[in-house]
Amino acid sequence: MPKNLQVTVLFDFYGDMLTDKQKEVVDLYYNEDLSLAEIAAHSGITRQGVRDSIKRAEATLFELEERLGLAERFGGIQQSLSRIVQCAKDIQFESDRLGMASSIYTKAGEIVQLAMKLSEDE
Repeated sequence: MPKNLQVTVLFDFYGDMLTDKQKEVVDLYYNEDLSLAEIAAHSGITRQGVRDSIKRAEATLFELEERLGLAERFGGIQQSLSRIVQCAKDIQFESDRLGMASSIYTKAGEIVQLAMKLSEDE
């Protein structure tokens, strides 16, 4: 995963653990795509100060992920839910194709709905 995308994902998970100034500069830099000079002018600090704040925030985000692993775990859960949905759809297809009991088709449909709801809630 490219570093910019990785920092953005980690910011979503751990952004509240940063200082207010770090949150502001990381948001402006990664989400609003402002340059260091633009952020410096907006925040009233030097360009170097903005860069240092971003680097410290990045280090904090990566350290939190290394210790807690929430973003990685979340990605694994999302992949598993996608696989569950696909397996349940395959069961529905085979059940329909082979003329099996409608309850199998119905239960597989419930699995799809539950997994998709879980995926949305995450």
